[in-house]
Amino acid sequence: MGPYLAAVASAVLMWAAYPPLDLGLLGFVAPAPLLLALRRVDRGVHALALGFVYGFTFFGLLLHYVRYVGMVAWIPLVVWLAASAAGYGLLVWSFRLWPAPRWWLVIVGGWGLWEALRVHFPFGGFPWGVLGYGVGGNPGFLGATQWIGPTGWSILGIGVAAGVVLVVEDRAHWRLLVDPAVVSLLLALGGALFAPRADGDELRVAIIQGNTPCPQTHCDNEARRIYESHLALTQSLVPGSASLVVWPENAATSPYDPTTNAEVETAISIEAQRLGAYFIVSATRSISETEFANVNLAYDPGGRRIGEYLKRHPVPFGEFVPLRGLLDFIPQLDRVPRDMVRGDGPVVFDIPAGVIGSVISFEGGFTRLIRSEVSAGAELMVVTTNESTWVDSEASDQFIDITRVNAAAIGQDLVHAAISGRSAIISATGEITAVTDLLATDILIGTVRFRTAGPTLFARLGDWVVLVALAASVAALAVPGEGRPGPR
Repeated sequence: MGPYLAAVASAVLMWAAYPPLDLGLLGFVAPAPLLLALRRVDRGVHALALGFVYGFTFFGLLLHYVRYVGMVAWIPLVVWLAASAAGYGLLVWSFRLWPAPRWWLVIVGGWGLWEALRVHFPFGGFPWGVLGYGVGGNPGFLGATQWIGPTGWSILGIGVAAGVVLVVEDRAHWRLLVDPAVVSLLLALGGALFAPRADGDELRVAIIQGNTPCPQTHCDNEARRIYESHLALTQSLVPGSASLVVWPENAATSPYDPTTNAEVETAISIEAQRLGAYFIVSATRSISETEFANVNLAYDPGGRRIGEYLKRHPVPFGEFVPLRGLLDFIPQLDRVPRDMVRGDGPVVFDIPAGVIGSVISFEGGFTRLIRSEVSAGAELMVVTTNESTWVDSEASDQFIDITRVNAAAIGQDLVHAAISGRSAIISATGEITAVTDLLATDILIGTVRFRTAGPTLFARLGDWVVLVALAASVAALAVPGEGRPGPR
């Protein structure tokens, strides 16, 4: 197999680990052809090219639906991600002549560093394609996420793949494959036997998926029609059917934002009182001609607004334009005429049954934001999202896969409310207990529990496995050893 064909094979195998195929276990071997090819090319420029080909193919396939908002969005995103993969490829190649154990430590820690950089930079990062969301989304593996998080599974996944490469080259290196594989299997067994669970009070929840009259585009009276659809579905609920009603992101968009439209807030208040239920309503509030806010509003059964969560992490080029003054020559950016005002921290809603934390859409992919809600006291998580831009693509399924892994990581039940993508109720084990169809106008009703057992190990310590892997890779670089050549 030629080196570039190997890079493409790795990319396709990695893509298959995520929806629509969702063959997560492939993530343990998907990087192997790329790593093997990188160890066999003789020039650094080829290593850069191999990494770029892998990254462009993998992320291009994974995120093909971003083209729905224009190639001007898809190309820069995929090129940046591919460029970062090229950097990792150069790292793998540079240490190819080092003794096998040291090379293994360097490239495993290097993978952890590569993912950490991707989910933080630029503009706050981008978590789609993190290896741990693929390999960690399987039964048993999900349960162990409470201890090591999705990033821990990334480290073990690349560790197994690197071990495969070394064994292919020399069977004497079998321990570098067997050890991470055995650790992975033991963790999966432990996760199956001691899965995280929500052990507190039950709460009956109704997700209102009001849909949109014009997916992927805009149409006349769109905001009013979306609001009225959500209100009508809510009005069809029978009192006592739910103790918490959730409206997804952009269900109440200005000028139908409850905080500025008294008629809308009155209608929501009436429904809260009629149903005797708490409400979380996701709304978009106009602030000025250049700014807006994306919020989750909480109402008690008396119809009183009791709290507001302000979204902290806007979507780059979707909810704000970085370097707007320098990029104003790009006409497509006129579609984002205003920038989102960011919240400054986590907010939780304390109700008699427990404490609810929430994040909005894009934020659900970032474990650091989910963990911050847990640190603030959350015992049940709500993710509100829109998804109408992506119509019937696998984008919604990819996002649910991410939030279910994050639910298992914090050991909490999670309410995933979408306006037109799939909505889901997810247990603390990461199991999807109920889900809607794409683009459906529907009500999803189910039961969730609060978690009173306290934060999981991952919720407390975060990406500790990555830090251990990075420390080990630094040691491999720094500690003198016989026969250790310098990087080339």
